[in-house]
This record gives sequence, C-alpha cells and structure tokens, in this order.
Amino acid sequence: MRIMRVEKTLVSTNRQAELGHRPLLVVRDKPGAVPLVAVDAIGCIPGDWVICVSSSAAREAAGSKSYPSDLTIVGIIDNWNPEG
Repeated sequence: MRIMRVEKTLVSTNRQAELGHRPLLVVRDKPGAVPLVAVDAIGCIPGDWVICVSSSAAREAAGSKSYPSDLTIVGIIDNWNPEG
C-alpha cells in the first residue's frame, strides 16, 4: 500500500469497455514525483490524501481480478502530515 495525494481528475472518454465508468485520478506520492493514474473505487476529490494498492490487489479492489488496473484508491486518509 502507498500513501498518495490526488492532484486532479483525468478525463478519458475513449477507453476499454472493461474500465467501465470508474473515475480515473492523477496521484503522486510526493511533489515532483512522476504522476500516476489510479482508479477511484471510493469517491475522492483533488487534494485528498489516499491509500492506494497496486498489482493484483488493485484489480480486485476495482471490482474483479480481470479489471485492467495497476493502481486503485481504497481509502481516504482523514489526517496526514507528509512532513512527519
């Protein structure tokens, strides 16, 4: 699991049917890091600190072992200070 921050919504109107209509969000684990795309399984908004899972856990969290996701948001963190 990884702690990441939601930056913005990613709009993708043309996508594989298996993705369905789940929202896609741009997330980063720290400022300046490479942005990643995560499937939003719970309803996040930009600015939220979230818990993400990857690999097969991401597919199952998104709804199915065959779901085409490598990163899925599974929780919103209520209080997080990235500085420690």
